[in-house]
Amino acid sequence: TLCPQELRSGSFWRGVLAEAAATLIFVGVVLGASAAPGPLAPALAGGLVAGGLACTLGAPQANPALTLALLCTRKLGVLRGATGLLAQCAGAVLASAAARLALPDDTGLVTRVTAAGTAGQALAWETFATFQLALAAFADADRAAPLGGLALGSAVAAGALAAGPFSGGSMNPARSLGPAIVTGIWDDHWVS
Repeated sequence: TLCPQELRSGSFWRGVLAEAAATLIFVGVVLGASAAPGPLAPALAGGLVAGGLACTLGAPQANPALTLALLCTRKLGVLRGATGLLAQCAGAVLASAAARLALPDDTGLVTRVTAAGTAGQALAWETFATFQLALAAFADADRAAPLGGLALGSAVAAGALAAGPFSGGSMNPARSLGPAIVTGIWDDHWVS
């Protein structure tokens, strides 16, 4: 249910700020690493930064796919989920704009279906990688394990390495949306 007094809560706005900051940092690090040739650098950078963010910012989702999964399973309220999604998209757009200014080739920022397969294959790999990431996130949220950051970071890196050759291995709609908005390149955007 929507709860207007929640909007006056400091913890609510700290959570929204954490989502924006975490997404900005995550997308910025992955986009910076994407300047390197091959999928290894962005996969490792994504895994390391996801693990670090989980340990330092109290495990923000920094990923609309995870936020939607938490909304669908009622582990997250509608107001927190909606504002979290907006904060994540804003953080991704800011990171993408900064990366576009800093990197020489902005087309490398966009996740795309690669020549290794079809859009259908890319969607299948992207779905599988996102599922295993969501599984790790749910397990971490339910157990509050001390090594939750390691589990989440490992899931991000593994998913990016598995899906990367087909789709870029985004597993994160904000990571794909930010660069698409900034560059205007929307080729097969529905896959990621």
